Amino acid sequence: MINTKTTIEELGAIVCQALKDAGIEAFLSGGAVVSIYTKNKYESYDLDFITFGDRKKIKKIMEALGFVQDKSRHFIHPKSVYFVEFPGSATMIGGERISEFHERKVKTNTLKLLTPTDCIKDRLAAYIHWNDKQGLEQAVMVAQNQEFKQTKVKQFCKSEGNVGAYEDFLERLRK
Repeated sequence: MINTKTTIEELGAIVCQALKDAGIEAFLSGGAVVSIYTKNKYESYDLDFITFGDRKKIKKIMEALGFVQDKSRHFIHPKSVYFVEFPGSATMIGGERISEFHERKVKTNTLKLLTPTDCIKDRLAAYIHWNDKQGLEQAVMVAQNQEFKQTKVKQFCKSEGNVGAYEDFLERLRK
C-alpha cells in the first residue's frame, strides 16, 4: 500500500480514507495542502490532519497502516519520506470558521482538505500574525496554480485587521 513512490497526495488520501472508514472525520491542512495545490513547487514533508477523533483510536489506525509514533506526535512510516501528525482540532483560520472543504479522489481513496481559498487564507494568516514571509509566498503559489475566491481572501485580510497583507499578496501575484 505505502511505498517509497507514494506521493504526498496519495499518502494523505490513504490516511484520510482509513480514518473515515473508522468513523473519524479529518481534513488535511498546512504545508501539505500547499504542496498538493502547487504540484510540489512548494515541497512539504509533513501532513497535518485536523480531527476531533480519539487519539488512541487514531494511533491504532496509523499503526495498522504501518506507521510508528516517535517520541513526539509524529507518525513515521519506514517506506515514506513524509510524516503525519495530528496537531489538534482547530477548525478556524484566524477568526473565521472553516465551513467548506475540497475532496479529491486519489486512486481508490478520498482526500478531504482545505479549499484553495482557505489554504490561501491559512497561509496569509501566518503572514499577518507572525510576519511569516514564507506564508505569503505559499499563498501566492497556490493562487497561481488554483482557482480561488479573491473577494473572500480580501475580506479575510480585512477581518484580520490587515488589508496591507492583501495588497502585498496582490502585488506578489502580479509579478
